[in-house]
Amino acid sequence: MKTVSIRDAKNHLTELARDVENGETIVVTRNGRPVFDLVPHSARGGLDLAAGDAYLRSRGIKKAVPFIADDFDAPLPEDFLLRKLPTP
Repeated sequence: MKTVSIRDAKNHLTELARDVENGETIVVTRNGRPVFDLVPHSARGGLDLAAGDAYLRSRGIKKAVPFIADDFDAPLPEDFLLRKLPTP
């Protein structure tokens, strides 16, 4: 792993980019302290819904969300937050 100062990184960015493209990680420092790393780009994977379903099935869960009321997104009454909670 190569370490360079910010000044050197600014002056030699093209050369450093080539090194990173070849898989090298470069630590950029300011006053001798690490500030950030230059690392090769890697595409991030998306959400794997099939894996999530398999995980739930392996634990006996048939549906991730078993029930959603028909009025789930309906507006709440104006006095909703002013009502007392029901006592159990």
